[in-house]
Amino acid sequence: MYHEKQQRELCALHALNNLFQDKSSFSKSQLDQICQNLSPNEYINPHRSILGLGNYDVNVIIAALHMKDCEAIWFDKRKDPSRIDTSKIVGFILNVPSNYKVGFVRLPIQRRHWIAIRQINKEYWNLDSKLDAPQCLGDESSMLQYLREQLQSNDKELFVVCTGEVDKSQQWLLPDNEQR
Repeated sequence: MYHEKQQRELCALHALNNLFQDKSSFSKSQLDQICQNLSPNEYINPHRSILGLGNYDVNVIIAALHMKDCEAIWFDKRKDPSRIDTSKIVGFILNVPSNYKVGFVRLPIQRRHWIAIRQINKEYWNLDSKLDAPQCLGDESSMLQYLREQLQSNDKELFVVCTGEVDKSQQWLLPDNEQR
């Protein structure tokens, strides 16, 4: 199992590489180029940290996923995650608040953190780059319960990652009367 650990503010890069289980899926220079393409005339790029250390926004993740013919679909948290047909998706990217620390000192700055969740060998895994090792969430039922708990918070967002073809036909979403 591939698990990139947190470096600087590169959690979006780590989440993408962890999602695709390949360290060469994306590089910092590729994500920086996406930022440049998204805002070519901006002196200070709005899609990443002002210092250029990462902290990429959702637009960069979406553009990166397009390079793999994938889509990031915002999941309406008013719906239950059991509406997702997990057999049709690549995985999930969860966006959560994160405290900013310098060494052991926590600063009063709120940042956002990107986390990949996906199935590997019939079990679902939290591939958060801030964890020392991937966290096994268990079977589909346990993973869905984990997502329910995460989505109870107003400041967390879930993106379903699937191929462009699955998105176009909305195969990732089960009908209202058919939940897992």
